[in-house]
Parts: sequence; C-alpha cells; structure tokens
Amino acid sequence: QVHLVESGGGSVQAGGSLRLSCAASGRTTNYGMAWFRQAPGKEKIFVAAINWSAGTTDYAGSVKGRFTISGDNAKNTVYLQMNMLRPEDTAVYYCALDNYSGSYIPQTLPQEYTYWGQGIQVTVSS
Repeated sequence: QVHLVESGGGSVQAGGSLRLSCAASGRTTNYGMAWFRQAPGKEKIFVAAINWSAGTTDYAGSVKGRFTISGDNAKNTVYLQMNMLRPEDTAVYYCALDNYSGSYIPQTLPQEYTYWGQGIQVTVSS
C-alpha cells in the first residue's frame, strides 16, 4: 500500500511564501509526481508536475514564475515552493504520484495519477 502525506501548509499574507512537502511511503514505480489544488466549490485543478525520467517540469499558467516544484525520486518526495502568494491561491493542495504512465513528460491530468495525499490547506489573506 502506498501512502502520500503532505505537510507545510498554513496561513500567510499576500506576497508571502510557503513550502509544501509530500512524502510517499510504500513500494511503487514512480514516473513523476504533481501538485493539484481545489478551492471551495471548484474543481480540482493542476498546479505543477515533475517527471523523473526526463527531469522536466510543467506549471499551470497562473503559478508559473511564482511556484517551483522539485523533489527526490529516490526518496519518493516532492516539494512545492510557493512565492508571491495571492488570495486566489487559497485552496486545499493535493500531491499525487504517477506509477503507470511510463511517460517522459510531466502529466497534468488527475486521471494520470494513481495515488493521492489527503490534502493540506493553504490560506492566503489580502
């Protein structure tokens, strides 16, 4: 059984920074990991992803230049450094792990990910 656990969320004022961490336990193939977020009353959307095979990353347009995804494949760990936070970044953030795509590009669709964390709240006040 694979479990993903997020940490590092919290409340911050606009313009501030937070760093989310996600660690996966259990044995699994790991092609890449990602962060998604879900605001109240809205769908879960893609934020950032990293592909271990190619060492490439991808970002949603709304966070590009402000957020940075990184991680350690050997440790099944991924991070999301969030800078210049805005109130519209307020959401529950979920990390996810791709264990079956075999792709060399970061996956941006939720259905490409098998394992998910429980989510962690990020609140940005104006």
